[in-house]
Amino acid sequence: MKHISILVPKGAILGSLEGSRQLFSQVNEFFKAKGQPPLFKVQLVGLTKETPVSGGLFTVNADLLIGDIEKTDLIIIPAIDGEISGAIEKNKDFVPWIVKQYENGAEIASLCLGAFLLASTGLLKGRKCATHWLAENDFRRMFPDVSLVTEKIITDEHGIYSSGGAFSYLNLILYLIEKYAGREIAVLSAKVFAIELDRENQLSFTIFQGQKEHEDESVKKIQEFIEKNFQEKITIDQLASMQAIGRRNLERRFKKATSNTIVEYIQRVKMEAAKISLESSRENINEVMYKVGYTDNKAFRTTFKRITGLSPIQYRSKYNREMAV
Repeated sequence: MKHISILVPKGAILGSLEGSRQLFSQVNEFFKAKGQPPLFKVQLVGLTKETPVSGGLFTVNADLLIGDIEKTDLIIIPAIDGEISGAIEKNKDFVPWIVKQYENGAEIASLCLGAFLLASTGLLKGRKCATHWLAENDFRRMFPDVSLVTEKIITDEHGIYSSGGAFSYLNLILYLIEKYAGREIAVLSAKVFAIELDRENQLSFTIFQGQKEHEDESVKKIQEFIEKNFQEKITIDQLASMQAIGRRNLERRFKKATSNTIVEYIQRVKMEAAKISLESSRENINEVMYKVGYTDNKAFRTTFKRITGLSPIQYRSKYNREMAV
């Protein structure tokens, strides 16, 4: 029997904690219906017996404290709420226990903003990790040595897993169920809980937010210029000249400050504007393309799909209510 420790961090978001418990527990019910022993022993593990979660609206009663568990097989770190640095500080006593369990062979899965607590262990250095796209800038600033992949719903590296934003944690739990219990049980779980199986990315949900929480004023001015003039043809030499900075120096400073190259930043601003048009207007694809400063149809569609995970037509069908009707 595989032992699963679902952590109860102070300030956890109840949904990802309870949702995980329900899914793993349901797998045991499937095995019970077949006359087989349960596959998982699922326990809530806290720093204290009673832990306030979801901004104090609820209290979760832990089955065990971390000191009671010598060995576990899988640690689930639910999403945490509130100011992130404060949340990590409140839950720092989990860190040495998580590290010790991983060194003893346990696997670890972080859900949504639980990635911040996982990253604070140091176990993610040089590895890929997913989290909510809204927290991208904060995560990069706090953990520059982690390879953040905001497009992914699931990462899987060396027994460490992570999931993207909000309810996409359900896809990671299904992924783990498939790994431990097989595809048939994962499909059955998806059907019982009405979860869309095999979702691979969260690109279509992402809203680009230019990283401006830095101290480089010249770069901020260039970001603002790009955002106001994205319909025009903007060159790097033009931007460098505006701020009287050498091209190579500007490219280095821009990447350091924003985590994007200048070309990537321009593309993402253009695609964000295109997404808004596709969501809210009846303009055809070419009209949207020209509106955001593209003249090459293939280049526009290729860039749009790389950034959103969908073609412009697919995106419109998914998000434009009027056109869908």
